Amino acid sequence: MSHIKKLLRMIITGKYPQLRLRRNRKNEWSRRLISENNLSVNDLILPIFIIDGKNKKIPVKSMPGIFRYSLDKLNSVVQSAINLGIPMIALFPYTQKKLKNTIGTESLNQNNLICRACRQIKKKFKYKIGIMCDVALDPYTSHGHDGIYHNHDVENDETIKILVEQSLIQASSGCDVLAPSDMMDGRIGKIRNALDKNNFKSVQILSYAAKYASSYYGPFRDAVGSKNLLKGNKKTYQMDFKNSDEALREVALDIKEGADMIIVKPGLPYLDIIQKVKNNFKIPVIAYQVSGEYSMITNSIQKKIYNKDVIIETLTSFKRSGANAIITYFADKIAKEL
Repeated sequence: MSHIKKLLRMIITGKYPQLRLRRNRKNEWSRRLISENNLSVNDLILPIFIIDGKNKKIPVKSMPGIFRYSLDKLNSVVQSAINLGIPMIALFPYTQKKLKNTIGTESLNQNNLICRACRQIKKKFKYKIGIMCDVALDPYTSHGHDGIYHNHDVENDETIKILVEQSLIQASSGCDVLAPSDMMDGRIGKIRNALDKNNFKSVQILSYAAKYASSYYGPFRDAVGSKNLLKGNKKTYQMDFKNSDEALREVALDIKEGADMIIVKPGLPYLDIIQKVKNNFKIPVIAYQVSGEYSMITNSIQKKIYNKDVIIETLTSFKRSGANAIITYFADKIAKEL
């Protein structure tokens, strides 16, 4: 108790009535002046779902206001993001069922949907906006898992071999930031070594180092077409939501292996993890406000449970916890307000 009192004396340098903390909050200009954390368009990463075909803009039913776009409509979406000042987009494919199999071979097709999208964007926009690509097999497997699934588990080392090849293919297609989301042990080092040996030293790795086995991912799996395919769960490789120290070990390993940035996923229920990672490692930390978070907020706004100000409040909480940027489906919807 004496320690707490000493700490409070250090923090509070005056006393009431001479000290009135409300004085600084009285006027809007003053509140702006002393604001500790501010959200800007530079903090936003826009996820985009893409689909094969032509002239397609298909709503994702579980995510109001979110669509899958065919490549002939993709450029206009990217141009809008550039016009808004959004620094980076994240591409996610809806893979046709006929292209899926147990080992996700479509991920290694140099002409798959993601590779074609990367080449198209780079040809049109050069380096006006960054491109982030997901490195994992779940969009391409018939069982919905992030790797080679055998005996009710994912084979770690065999999966990494495919992830390395997938990374090189995406890098050669123009991807700027590779984001391994698979949660296999040791994959960051293998990918970094392969990139460096193949003259991709400038390609960044944004590691999903602290990715939890969460119930918030349902709408995303709907968006990429894997929701009804998943056999079992992903608890043998994604993290237990009861753990926090384990996240620090995961992050430390990925930094040692060459990760340039770190993702914490999901976002809002894991603000403590974002803060711990930032305080311990001083590395760029990206929060992922996942599909379930987006859908809950959007549905609540539509039903007038909340007003739309909750979007900015929620996104600012990521900044307050220490995040450098946020992957959010609200990016293009709130950029003009920032």
